[in-house]
Amino acid sequence: MAKVGIFFGTDTGNSRKVAKTIHKQLGDGLADKPVNIAKATVDDLLAYDVLIIGTPTYGDGELPGLTAGTSAESWEEFMPQLSGADFSGKTIALYGLGDQEGYPDNFVDALGMLYDAFADCGASFVGATSTEGYTYNSSKAAMGDEFVGLVLDEDNQKELSDDRLQDWLKQIESSWA
Repeated sequence: MAKVGIFFGTDTGNSRKVAKTIHKQLGDGLADKPVNIAKATVDDLLAYDVLIIGTPTYGDGELPGLTAGTSAESWEEFMPQLSGADFSGKTIALYGLGDQEGYPDNFVDALGMLYDAFADCGASFVGATSTEGYTYNSSKAAMGDEFVGLVLDEDNQKELSDDRLQDWLKQIESSWA
């Protein structure tokens, strides 16, 4: 099996920390070191058959980036590069960070935005997780009773993150077998 590419957007470093944990759990034999999306191109992502892609949600449901009030370029600036890209045959597992208490009306919306963008490019997805155990009003990342990927709330449910991540990694690894 080809190596897994791990790409993330971040400002505070939480998404980077999760990406590093994922890499450590998967190991060098399976996954390449995580890359900040601000330092990547579409061709970098297309070099992999399997991708793990992560993002936090900022403000009122925004992707991280300069106009979202973050201090560095991130997903917001990267997204226009996806126009016309073909991710057919690529498998993507998504993870997102959000604050369900502070932003219950747009909880992990950026995760849903990434899902929509890569789905429009023909990607296939693995790693949907249950919405059970979260309290929020609305989320672009929710489809029925599942999120489109792993959702972590480091602000309000940090104590659940390790178990959620471990369960998710087992789920997505089994889908690649």
